[in-house]
Order: sequence, then structure tokens, then C-alpha cells
Amino acid sequence: MKKTVEQIFGERVRSLRMIAKISQEELAFRADLNRNYISDIECGRRNVSLKSIEKIAKGLNVSIDALFIE
Repeated sequence: MKKTVEQIFGERVRSLRMIAKISQEELAFRADLNRNYISDIECGRRNVSLKSIEKIAKGLNVSIDALFIE
């Protein structure tokens, strides 16, 4: 079964978060987002807005394009 774009994006967010060695809660705090929202993103259950993508990138201390490059 082919992965959705939401699943691929969520896996990338999780991977970068693990590399940064931070919890979902810490990323949520840094990105000014809800922890449950971060969890939903990582599980591919959310279609993330551009504003949230920007916040996640800042929370992970990476560029926006790093969220889309494997």
C-alpha cells in the first residue's frame, strides 16, 4: 500500500525530532503547537498547514525544506 503525503511528512517530522533527541511535548512547546497535534502529524492523521510547517521547522531548528528532503 502506498503511503500518503501526510504519512511521509509525519515520518520525516518524527525522524528529525528523534535526531534532535526531543520529545513530542518538547517539540510542541518549541513550535507553539499542541502535543496531540504533533502526535497526529507524526502518525499521518493531519493535513498540516503552511503556518504549522513553519512552526515545526522552527521548533526543530531546521529549514522548511529540510522537512521535505530525505
